[in-house]
Amino acid sequence: MIDLRIERIVGRRVWDSRGRPTVEAEVHLACGASGRGDRSFTRRYGRGDWAFAQPYGRGDWTFAQPYGRAVAPAGASRGSREAVDLRDGGDRLGGYDVQRAVANVNGAIARRLRGMPANDHAAIDTALNELDGTPNKSHLGGNAMIAVSMACAWAAANAQGVPLWSYLRSGERAGSEVVIPLPEIQIFGGGAHAGRRVDIQDFMLVAPGADSFAQALEWTAEVYLHAGKLMAQRGLLAGVADEGGYWPLFATNEEALDMLMRAIEASGLRYPDQVAISLDIAASEFYRDGCYELGLEQRRLSTDEFAAMLRGWLQRYPIVSIEDPLAEHDEDGLRRFTQMVGQGVQIIGDDYLVTNAERVRRAAAIGACNAVLVKPNQAGTLSETLAAWRAAQEVGFSAIVSARSGETEDVTIVHLAIGWGVQQLKVGSFARSERMAKWNEALRIEEHLASRARFAGAVF
Repeated sequence: MIDLRIERIVGRRVWDSRGRPTVEAEVHLACGASGRGDRSFTRRYGRGDWAFAQPYGRGDWTFAQPYGRAVAPAGASRGSREAVDLRDGGDRLGGYDVQRAVANVNGAIARRLRGMPANDHAAIDTALNELDGTPNKSHLGGNAMIAVSMACAWAAANAQGVPLWSYLRSGERAGSEVVIPLPEIQIFGGGAHAGRRVDIQDFMLVAPGADSFAQALEWTAEVYLHAGKLMAQRGLLAGVADEGGYWPLFATNEEALDMLMRAIEASGLRYPDQVAISLDIAASEFYRDGCYELGLEQRRLSTDEFAAMLRGWLQRYPIVSIEDPLAEHDEDGLRRFTQMVGQGVQIIGDDYLVTNAERVRRAAAIGACNAVLVKPNQAGTLSETLAAWRAAQEVGFSAIVSARSGETEDVTIVHLAIGWGVQQLKVGSFARSERMAKWNEALRIEEHLASRARFAGAVF
């Protein structure tokens, strides 16, 4: 019998893709295994990622290493109800330091969880919430809690000699079909991810017509490269945004859609059957006093006017999915928008639903949204993240497992999507290593599973 009791937990400050501090947790078990989400230190043939010798036939993983890791991401645009990242404040490092959160991992959390079985995730996460004692995880810090919660899952999987995605399929999902999710990939960044150079936060590509995850990535790469060339030729390329998409110099928000269409056409791909457009409006970011203020175009629109603008885009462009089309506090507007267009378009709640099971059920009851974005650090523990996904299944919502704009090499979300059977994955763009680490992880898993898994493909 493998001894899965937690022996020791170590927290440390590491750095995310924006050069800001974040929390990393290591969970050590009595059996000597530790929960890693990235690399091992015993590489037998020079690979720098993780693998499991038994199911993968790759010899670079060891279960006897003294430590393992999971890292908390951080968002730039955040819902008001999501779990709070505990930051130190003050002048040092812009107030973003996480020494208090790290101290909580090394102190109160480590003491409370010592001796608990790492595979009893409900008990671990309940203990974390009881220890925190606040509705928004502001005492321990949502960043401290999610890092520990994820590291426990890695520890339990590693100790049993299986990849995390496979471990997560035990129990009720054992024996069910393995689905490789459809990637949702940013081409242009905007909003809080690109200095608000355009108001809309993400202009993304999906490939519902692809036969595999690998083909979806290849098609996206073609569009991404053509978009960069077209922007450079027109003097519209300012750089790279937070999530790896192009930082544009467009004159209007709609110009981004026109440029994306040109890139699709230049790639030789067809729309909407092979590829299509997905948007993250992140409307809460520019909602002021009951109106939507488009800074790029110097326009102030009412809810109905803004909804009409979005409806016009849906009619003119091959848009199949739209996230946070109205602000989180504009619930009636979101409900009316869903009723108007929700039969043919995926309408995702992010800031509005904040990966919360009860909010998903409420949204379904009033007819607001038909999909939920699933962000582990938004919920603060894996158990609460899973509860939001299960609530989505109960009410007939689709779901997308999502990264944040401040990311690291951690690949946990890829395993969550595949292990839990969530059919869409949003990581960011097709550039920057913190993004590509996740796309490449899914690529390896698909390759390993081959005919034993199905690519989600056209989920809309």
